[in-house]
Amino acid sequence: MGIQLRELASWARNRKFVASLLVGLTLSLGILIGTVISGRVIATHSFLPSGATPLELPNPVTLSSAFGAIVQRDEPAVVNISTTQVIDRKGQPQNRGGGADPFHDFFNRFFDSPNEGPEAERSLGSGIIVDKKGFILTNNHVIEQATKIQVQLNTEPTLYTAKVIGVDKETDLAVVKIEANRELPVVRLGNSSGVHVGDWVLAIGSPFGLQATVTAGIISAKDRGNVGRQFQHFLQTDAPINPGNSGGPLVDMTGSVIGINTAIMTGGRGYEGVGFALPSNMAIGVYNQIVQRGKVTRGSIGVTFQEEQSNNPIVLRELGAANGMVLQYVEPGSPAAKAGIQPGDVVTTVNGKPVKSGSDLVDPITQTEVGSKVHIIYMRGGMQHEADVIVEDRAKLFPDRVSSYGDEQTPAQPAQVVPADLGLRVEDIGTNGTRRADFLNNRGAVVSGVDPATFAEDVGFVRGDLIQEINHQQVSSAADYRKQMAALKPGEDVVFKVLRHADNERMLTIFLAGIVPQLR
Repeated sequence: MGIQLRELASWARNRKFVASLLVGLTLSLGILIGTVISGRVIATHSFLPSGATPLELPNPVTLSSAFGAIVQRDEPAVVNISTTQVIDRKGQPQNRGGGADPFHDFFNRFFDSPNEGPEAERSLGSGIIVDKKGFILTNNHVIEQATKIQVQLNTEPTLYTAKVIGVDKETDLAVVKIEANRELPVVRLGNSSGVHVGDWVLAIGSPFGLQATVTAGIISAKDRGNVGRQFQHFLQTDAPINPGNSGGPLVDMTGSVIGINTAIMTGGRGYEGVGFALPSNMAIGVYNQIVQRGKVTRGSIGVTFQEEQSNNPIVLRELGAANGMVLQYVEPGSPAAKAGIQPGDVVTTVNGKPVKSGSDLVDPITQTEVGSKVHIIYMRGGMQHEADVIVEDRAKLFPDRVSSYGDEQTPAQPAQVVPADLGLRVEDIGTNGTRRADFLNNRGAVVSGVDPATFAEDVGFVRGDLIQEINHQQVSSAADYRKQMAALKPGEDVVFKVLRHADNERMLTIFLAGIVPQLR
């Protein structure tokens, strides 16, 4: 009994000890947790003022995407155009500073060269595909006098050789065509008569060769004349346009092309806030005539005028007219002369529409079918007169004022396929100072010259190359080369095995390849 009492007392003491230990541990854990939580709260509030709400990153789909949607739709049909001209600079001074006329210096030029011998000069521009068969609208000055025109589609490395369908220098427009062997994406041409000053527009093109570049701005003026040729009445924009944008589209917010970027007004060579685009309505009319007739025909009645003089209210008042264009010259024997119209007369209406600007007089006449009549009302000495005047071809009335491009006045003819000339001049080893020791015991045809702007230059031939094989066929002499060249057909792949001097000690074996071109 005594032993049991002692054991019971010992158990009770142990139980109190365990309980005290548990209470102590619980208090310690609570204090630790409280301290951590308190520390975090204090740390957080020490950097964030009371009451502030954290910012949230907005969902990307809620951001403005209007411009992006337009670009995604139109950009695939905007192309890069590179052209090559062969220039004989022998004795010709170079002028690369950009002349006083910004319209002839709108697109970028590369590769300065010494003033000797023929050489290739390359230029860049833009264009728009308007027909899925490969018809492209661009500026005439982009492709003018080009010996080779190459077109690169958006995101594609292939260079397509383009042929000229027709041009119109009076509006600086041209139509070229490529063969892509598939349907191509096209732009949608809009009606430029619905454009208003202040409308948002996008310019798409290849400024400075930077393909697929997009800039934004507004229409800053309409019907801007007196900055180009007689028939050019521009849309003016502050969308950044630079050399290389020529021929690219000016697009409205519906994604329709309402202008063809053509020129800039600048004191240097870059963007200064004033660019000009040919209205789409004008471009459509020119395009349709080129593809249907091979040329552009404009009507005329044989008169000239000066718009600045005609806009002087004092002059008009003295001539007894409230509005109109004062005629400065009437071509002898012209339709106007036959109808009795004289210099000094003031033309006030054409086909019932008032004449308040030069375009009001010129446009309805040039757009009238040759052989048809226009009704003219004019003032002379304060008296009103009327005349029905037969419209004639302007090119026949003023042949010295209508510029041409090759056989512009005749419909375009299909290109004739002829054997390829790759632009290489070759000779036998040992000819014209070429020592046999230069190529040790090798056989082949030595390249004595590479013509500029040719296939040979494009694939990388240089003077002094030794052609050893053509399409795996041995070339032992210049005669072998010419024989194998005669067997090549346009459109075929061709591979050259070439031996080239790297330095005084090494000879490199290289392979040059391409597609045999067609010549026109």
